[in-house]
Amino acid sequence: MGESPAPAAGRPPQLFCGDIDIRIAGDGTWFHEGCPIGRLPLVKLFASVLRREDDGDYWLVTPVEKARIVVDDAPFVAVELDASGEGEAQRLRFRTNLDEWVSVDAAHPLAFRALPASREKAPYLTVRDGLEARVARAAYYALVELCVEREIAGRPVLGVWSDGLFFPFDEAA
Repeated sequence: MGESPAPAAGRPPQLFCGDIDIRIAGDGTWFHEGCPIGRLPLVKLFASVLRREDDGDYWLVTPVEKARIVVDDAPFVAVELDASGEGEAQRLRFRTNLDEWVSVDAAHPLAFRALPASREKAPYLTVRDGLEARVARAAYYALVELCVEREIAGRPVLGVWSDGLFFPFDEAA
């Protein structure tokens, strides 16, 4: 264990705790030492200090400690879709497994990418600061019902509108 260099003025040095036995499973369940964390307020507290580094590692970061954790897929799951409006004026919002509502917009884009250890693609929503939510199957089916076709680069592409932006289901678009 070591200390990070040069703490902010008036703050104690940040202690690097290394890896700790916390894992977020692909279904959004948080585990500590192999046991599910059953208290939602505790999970929300941990999630509030969750960060993702540029190298892809996930960390719990407080003003005095920093510890790496394991995330199997995405740290959150988008479990419910709410849609209002139509066409380009449509607004989409997803509720995460931690009861946080996130609008699909320029700051919170919706994109498709491969699932871990699979060729199958799934939609992911940026929640905050590089942290994502994988869209759960039921919410994905609701999203597909809102799908429209738009021509991009001379070819038809399926996707959805939200906040005046088109989010294609085909990553090549």
